[in-house]
Amino acid sequence: MTETTMIQTLRYYLSEHPSIVGFRWTNSQSWGNTWVFLFISISAYIILSVFLHLFLLLVFRHRRPLPLGPIPAVHSLSMALISFTIFAGILLSAAAEIRDTRWFWRRYKTTAFQWLLCFPIGTRPSGRVFFWSYIFYLSRFVHSLRTFFTIIRRRKLSFYQLFNHSILIFMSFLWLEFSQSFQVLGIILTTSIYSVVYGYRFWTAVGLPSKCFHFVNHCQIVLLSCNVICHIGVLLLHLLRGGCNGIGAWILNSVLNAAILFFFLNYYVKLHLEKKRKIGADKQKDN
Repeated sequence: MTETTMIQTLRYYLSEHPSIVGFRWTNSQSWGNTWVFLFISISAYIILSVFLHLFLLLVFRHRRPLPLGPIPAVHSLSMALISFTIFAGILLSAAAEIRDTRWFWRRYKTTAFQWLLCFPIGTRPSGRVFFWSYIFYLSRFVHSLRTFFTIIRRRKLSFYQLFNHSILIFMSFLWLEFSQSFQVLGIILTTSIYSVVYGYRFWTAVGLPSKCFHFVNHCQIVLLSCNVICHIGVLLLHLLRGGCNGIGAWILNSVLNAAILFFFLNYYVKLHLEKKRKIGADKQKDN
């Protein structure tokens, strides 16, 4: 198989396959697309996490981590591959949508970048990019399994982790339910960062050397910063271009993103202060 044929095959299966082109966010085609399922799944995730944490505290009095073997490494590798596949799929699908609807944008004086930030009013959740948005939504459930690994290995239940994973599931559902603007760029940014983050976690999980202790936190800062910039762009386009689709869901999304940013910065500052205290304590011992 030549390189050109290989690229064409990948493009077909990632953006031109009938299942992708003909995707519809409906009960018949999309598993987990109801509000009932959403709230039950998030509630079950929180309840199971709290139950597991309390159960381990009662059964195992010691705080020593429990071994999980290769499970975390397999999960990290799986998430890295899933994230990269979604990244490649939505990138190729967005390019195909831009190619197929360019005539429409010229008529209304809209650019491809504006479309990435601001869907036209009346956009329906169907077609290529919404297929990958749906796959991204499903991948959030796989992503949330990391909470259980943290509870078992570190014997610690993090409110930030519970909140962050629950909100990510909720927001990805809103993207589909209301054909929300910004989701294409949001998925591209998130999956590109996550493919690197989970690749790094797999690297360290199999025992290879870690070069930067705060690498994951730095990647999270980059992602949150890009999200803030993109949200400002959506707001400007909504005000200047006559409206963006799903703006109500976008407002809720922005509030939830602000909450995630607040909790992350609070966590990051505490981590930084703790590191400075340890450095200060080590210097005092040396003296």
